[in-house]
Amino acid sequence: MGLVDKIKSNPKLKKFVLWLLIPKNKARPRFWVCLILNPIKHKKGKGSSIDRSVRKDVFPFNPFVMGKASSIEDFATINNGVGELIIGDRTRIGIACVLIGPVHVGNDVMLAQNIVVSGLNHGYEDINTPPSQQKVTTNLITIEDDVWIGANSVVVAGVTIGKHAVVAAGSVVTKNVEPFTIVGGNPAKPLKKYNPDTNLWERVIK
Repeated sequence: MGLVDKIKSNPKLKKFVLWLLIPKNKARPRFWVCLILNPIKHKKGKGSSIDRSVRKDVFPFNPFVMGKASSIEDFATINNGVGELIIGDRTRIGIACVLIGPVHVGNDVMLAQNIVVSGLNHGYEDINTPPSQQKVTTNLITIEDDVWIGANSVVVAGVTIGKHAVVAAGSVVTKNVEPFTIVGGNPAKPLKKYNPDTNLWERVIK
């Protein structure tokens, strides 16, 4: 049994290790974790950048990877506390976006401003316990290559957005988006789809 498995299988040891890594009632790592552990554990590709004001709730027990020539802009929040966060090459995470793992973002993706992409949910079923104290569930979000997501959109847990899809500004994406499709609205629905026979983006007939 490896060290990580030993920690996970021992509740007291797990609680102690989490205390070492995370201040009580906080969702961000201690300063020493940011200074020492994270630079060793996590990978950032050549030419990638994270602006100084980005909130980095990044922990050593889940992967955080940035590919080459990608950027995370000011006032964004990135969090791998409950699931891995993988960002591909030449991808831009815009101002004030929030990414909470598990999330996989492909290559050449554009996220505009104030977008929330969260693979995390809280339980609510037990009416005698506040949702904040109930079990956390996760479901991977996948954003494939060449996707463009407009400002103020929300992508919920478990969704896959296919290659070269476009999400209109202000949309709430609750279902998978097919490749080469434009969606919009709350909940987001297909508006146009690329037709390879005509080489045109054609309106979806409702």
